[in-house]
Amino acid sequence: MGTTSDLRFYGGADAYLAKCPSRTILDVLANKWTMLVMGALADGPVRFGQLRRRVDGITQKMLTQTLRNLERDGLVTRALYPTVPPRVEYSVTELGRSVLGLLTSIRVWSEVNINEVLAARYAYDERPEQDPEPIITAS
Repeated sequence: MGTTSDLRFYGGADAYLAKCPSRTILDVLANKWTMLVMGALADGPVRFGQLRRRVDGITQKMLTQTLRNLERDGLVTRALYPTVPPRVEYSVTELGRSVLGLLTSIRVWSEVNINEVLAARYAYDERPEQDPEPIITAS
């Protein structure tokens, strides 16, 4: 047990395998816009314009694309109301709620630790260039 063939034999997914379909959802979940949009939807249905104002910096095209991807993957639902003009609201599905805690934790961790990360980046960028050392192998 624990080998790649064992996981595949028992019908399990293994994201470390290049052709594993779970990688497609990892691509969606690892996207910053996904994380921010899902967080903005956490408290209940939200209209497109409200989402765009809440998620500062996202373009209309990127928000539309993100919402379509989330709807396609079953994480978000879209409700169209037949009013003039038409009203559209987006909300998190049960499947979306099951991953929302993880996404929220990553966002909160980013906000809490930003100063340490920025300090580490600065220290890295300021250190002197180092020539690569040759690899010496024993004969």
